[in-house]
Amino acid sequence: MNTPAADQSNTQKTVLITGASRGIGKCIAEIFAKNNCNLVLLCRNSLNSMRENGRKLSEEYGINVSCYAVDVSNSEEISGLFQDLSNHQISIDILINNAGISHVGLLQDMTDAEWDRIIQTNLNSVFYTSRAVLPSMIAAKSGRIINISSVWGDTGASMEVAYSASKGGVNAFTKALAKELAPSGISVNAVACGFIDTEMNAHLSKPERDILFEEIPAGRPGTAKEVAEFVYEIAVSSKYLTGQVITFDGGWT
Repeated sequence: MNTPAADQSNTQKTVLITGASRGIGKCIAEIFAKNNCNLVLLCRNSLNSMRENGRKLSEEYGINVSCYAVDVSNSEEISGLFQDLSNHQISIDILINNAGISHVGLLQDMTDAEWDRIIQTNLNSVFYTSRAVLPSMIAAKSGRIINISSVWGDTGASMEVAYSASKGGVNAFTKALAKELAPSGISVNAVACGFIDTEMNAHLSKPERDILFEEIPAGRPGTAKEVAEFVYEIAVSSKYLTGQVITFDGGWT
């Protein structure tokens, strides 16, 4: 972890983004920075590059950016993170659960450790971070939680059983928590992404990508920037929008 450069402003929203070093998370950080939000950025292995991006966003938009190397699948590390944030009087107004990993392979060949890694990173992390932000959000009777999910959480994907199961869990978690928190003025929604052009899909060959694009009515993959813009729209929408898993896939599913 690193120490925040400064305490948050009383007039600015503070957004915590997991998996913020690249791809969708990095784009989400940029759009919230452009809209005068302070940032708490988390990643596991790319702290230096995330810090550099955070520094640029801070200088360009005049916001506070705090960067941490945290394993979001580890409950103790999340607890330590939030203790540090509390020590610096930083509370979270908007939580974006973006961190996620994939695993492609036959279920019969999957080890216990591989299964646990997917579930812990993609699903348990959403529990740990959501639980951690709730005391301050409930006290303020205000807050937003947005989970980045996948269409596979609804339809399932062959050879991605663990990933599909984890995202199905995220979808159910989103709907249930939204009902629990609506009386406290906190909205909880998820974006179920289709094929987005990120490093997670870099393993696909050009022929495989071409076949996928033919199946997508929009005729192309989505971009990380498009997902980020949509996440921001949800974050600033009416709080009456809650408990929704919104598909963002170019008409694919």
